[in-house]
Amino acid sequence: METIASYAKKAFLTFKNKPAVKYKDIIHTYGELESRTYKIVSFLQGKGVKKGDRIAILMSNRSEHIELDLACAFGGFIKVPLNYRLHPSEHEYMIEQSGAMILIGEEELLNCISLHIPKITVGDMYETLIKESVQSYQEVDIQEDDYFAIMYTSGTTGKPKGVTLSHRNIVSGALSLSLACEISWNDVIGHVAPLTHGSNFLSHAAWLFGLTQVIFDKFDPEDFLDDIYKEKVSVIFLVPTIVNLLVQGKNFDPKKLEHVKSINMAGSPIAASKLSLALDQVGEKFVETYGQVEAPMAITIMPRKELGTHLESCGMTGPFVEMKVVDENGNEVKQGAVGEVICKGPLVMQGYWNNPEATKETLQDGWLYTGDLGWIDDRGFLHLVDRKKEVIISGGLNIYPREIEEVLNKHTSVKETCVIGLPDEKWGEMVSAFIVLREGHTATEEEMLELCKQHLGSFKKPKLIQFIDELPKSSYGKILKKEMKKIYGGVHS
Repeated sequence: METIASYAKKAFLTFKNKPAVKYKDIIHTYGELESRTYKIVSFLQGKGVKKGDRIAILMSNRSEHIELDLACAFGGFIKVPLNYRLHPSEHEYMIEQSGAMILIGEEELLNCISLHIPKITVGDMYETLIKESVQSYQEVDIQEDDYFAIMYTSGTTGKPKGVTLSHRNIVSGALSLSLACEISWNDVIGHVAPLTHGSNFLSHAAWLFGLTQVIFDKFDPEDFLDDIYKEKVSVIFLVPTIVNLLVQGKNFDPKKLEHVKSINMAGSPIAASKLSLALDQVGEKFVETYGQVEAPMAITIMPRKELGTHLESCGMTGPFVEMKVVDENGNEVKQGAVGEVICKGPLVMQGYWNNPEATKETLQDGWLYTGDLGWIDDRGFLHLVDRKKEVIISGGLNIYPREIEEVLNKHTSVKETCVIGLPDEKWGEMVSAFIVLREGHTATEEEMLELCKQHLGSFKKPKLIQFIDELPKSSYGKILKKEMKKIYGGVHS
């Protein structure tokens, strides 16, 4: 296996005059991208940045993400991508925890950072340093297991942890996604999801095939469809939240997706009923992958032509991992039994940055303990049940919130749901359902309970059903169940 830089160098040589990156009115060919990349490496080395030093990046989706990725790959620097939607105090924690030497990003975001750290503003300042820098740089020996990135977890259960990903991890992810999305040399990759997270893993597939990448800085359902049609985007990463917004939009026109071959859908689970609706409108375009920052994107893969007959599964084991389901003692469970999903292989992270305790807890004998509960059917397909920490224990019985959410989502008026356990004096926890309805639709508590009665055992039925306007979500589109428990978590009797 090679490094990101070695693949990119081949693309530079082979596709010199082909557009590599498009962003608004900016178009850089592979030849121009090569020159800009080397000049950034040269500049940073001139400022004393050396192999293994960390570069923090704080900006919304824009073309500089791509060239800074490559500058880190060629210079041996470790990039620290920061989600621009987070609070400045969270950014500062990540900058300090990673020990970043330089911060590069958009001026309005950098102005909110009070730390004493050298800052480079994208725009005039950034373009000037590229213009004034030389293209030659000090070449660095980079190995597959050298760190490429420290990517922070969403921190839903505490302080974010810095996941260390090597060149081997990133290349394994890119190869996995290339296979999953059936990528070939004539594809165009689109990015509307944050390039600090899921969409970034897909971006590295471009170096394998010399593809054009088109970057969009914001998501508006109608404009987005027009844009990807105009740019002939054929492969794109979307989180389920965006998929729902697209297909449930009043003016959704599936014809505008005619150039799209594969939509890589990942980031959080999607209800089978909502996925079925999307497939009905879009056809066999969705490729579902299951992974974590700790094992980027492809622990399992559900090919687009299989998805329609396996709506409640997230696929079979990906090509760069071993996977099994184990009990609390680490012993593999029988087929069909629920346990924790664990995996190992070249896709799996190196550990958590400067956090040996968390690393020891999560990585055991080379196996990554995902914290996800699931079971494997007789064909080898993985079915996720829930997060281990979100299981509701009521009257001594384990209840999986996702199972109840799947049932509630069957109602045609439901947009999205969240089921959590709230404190209960009698049962310990009670099943509590919070429901957001589609615009212009109505539903009643009685209808929801009847739906549950048809599909669930009586002990799983929600004791509390509440209709609300919206659910709190992370900047990656995940529902924040921890926040829901804070808001609604009084003891009930």
